[in-house]
Amino acid sequence: MRPRKEFVVLPRTSMALLVGSTLLGLLSVPISAQDAPPNPRVLVETSEGNFEMELFRDRVPATVVNFLIYVRDGYYDGTVFHRVIRDLIVQGGGMVLEDDNKLTRKQEELRGPIVNQASGNLRNRMGTVAMARTADPNSATSQFFINLQHNTNFDYKNGTAAGIGYAVFGRITDGMDVVRSIGRTRTSTQDGRQNVPRNPVIIHSITRVEPNQ
Repeated sequence: MRPRKEFVVLPRTSMALLVGSTLLGLLSVPISAQDAPPNPRVLVETSEGNFEMELFRDRVPATVVNFLIYVRDGYYDGTVFHRVIRDLIVQGGGMVLEDDNKLTRKQEELRGPIVNQASGNLRNRMGTVAMARTADPNSATSQFFINLQHNTNFDYKNGTAAGIGYAVFGRITDGMDVVRSIGRTRTSTQDGRQNVPRNPVIIHSITRVEPNQ
């Protein structure tokens, strides 16, 4: 005689508990940092040299998406670093030079303002990149600045208009020497605008860098 095969038949409630605990176990498995996609990087090519930036998509996704849309559309190509304050900031991303070398705002393809994502978790340390804006906390569009020192007065302090600060969304990962060189350029006042480089610093292009490059 063939030996009988014995099966354990679980009650429905036991089966439900088994399936439920299995799913719970799968959902509770932590996702490692290696599983998360890497933060995007961009290459900034200027008339003074090139540098790379990492964008904190994992921390301020809406701000990074806004910036990358401008990158994708080629908006920054041909704009200038129009504001340089020695040992403080280098600012650009929204001004172009007319034929008479007069600065003017680039209006074509300019998107609407974004919500300020500044927080106490991201500070305006040397080499970080933040969104420029007006006195209105939620007025940032395309312009950005690079911190040449630890600018703690730009950091988030509270949620008020006076205390929200400037939203950091990236950092320089390569070519900080180029940024420092731009930050030492001589400036003057042009048409009532202060801290304008005497010799234009042109952003030729900003492009995405593939992770394996």
